Amino acid sequence: MASRGSVCGRRAGPARPSGSVRAVERRAFGATGIEVPVIGLGTWNVLDVAPGDEPQARAVVTAALDAGARLMDSSPMYGRAEGVLGRALGGRRGEAIVATKIWSGSESEGRRQFDAQLGSFGGYVDILQVHNLTAWRAQLAWMEAERDAGRIGVLGATTYRAGAFDELARVIRTGRIGMVQIPWNPREREAEREILPLAEELGLGVIAMRPFAEGDLLGRPPAPTLLEPLGVASWAEALLRWCLSDARVHVAIPATRDPEHVRANAAAGDGRVLDAEQRALVERLAG
Repeated sequence: MASRGSVCGRRAGPARPSGSVRAVERRAFGATGIEVPVIGLGTWNVLDVAPGDEPQARAVVTAALDAGARLMDSSPMYGRAEGVLGRALGGRRGEAIVATKIWSGSESEGRRQFDAQLGSFGGYVDILQVHNLTAWRAQLAWMEAERDAGRIGVLGATTYRAGAFDELARVIRTGRIGMVQIPWNPREREAEREILPLAEELGLGVIAMRPFAEGDLLGRPPAPTLLEPLGVASWAEALLRWCLSDARVHVAIPATRDPEHVRANAAAGDGRVLDAEQRALVERLAG
C-alpha cells in the first residue's frame, strides 16, 4: 500500500492516440483479500428501468464487463436496479464483483432484501454494505452470520453525507466491516480528514461514489486547452484520474446509461495518475 495521500501507478502523460486502450488497473481492496478494478459501474438512476428498456441496460452492463470495469454497485433503494443487474449479468455473473446494500431500519426487511439479492446474484453477494448507516448495529449482526456461512464476501457501510462521517468512523473502529463507500471528488473532499486515513490504517477497501458529483461537475467542462497539462482526452477522464490518484481509494463507480461512456470511463483506469500539480489544477478547474 502506498503511503497516505500518495499517488500510485504511472504519471499521466499525453492523451492516448485514438483506438489505443490499456487494461483497467486492479488494486488490492484493502486487507479484504480481493482485488478490484479501479473503475466500476454505479447503477443509481441507470438500471431502474422498465422491462422494455432492459436491452439497453444489458448493453451497459456488457460494455462494463468487456472493458474490465466489472465491479457493479447497486441497492434496494435503486428501485428495479438489482433485478435488472442480475438479469443483465446472465451467464457472466462469475466475471462480476457485485457490491450491493441493505437499506432498511428493520432487520426483517433487511433479511428479505438479502434473500432477493441471493436470487438475483446466484446465491452470493461479493460486497454487502449497510446503506447510509441505516440501523447498522441490527443489520450487521445477521450480516456477519451470513458472511460466516459463505453467502457474503465482504461487509461494509456507506454514507453520502459528510455530516455522518463521525458515525462512519465509529463503525470502522468496531472492526466489524472491511470496506466503506464515500463521496469523493474535487468538490467533496471531507473524507480526507479522517475517513481515508482511518481506512488506510485499518486496511479497509474504499469505493468512491459520486466521482462526477452526480453530474454537476460535467455540466460546464473546462475548455480543452485548459486540460492540456493533464494529458487527458476529456474532463470526465481528468476527474476520474484525480479520484484514483489517491492510493487510498481503490475503485470509483461512475454511473452512465451510455455504453460508449462506460468504455471511456474504463479507459481512465489504465493506471496513469496525476501528480500533485496536476491534481491541484483539476481542483482549481472544478471550482
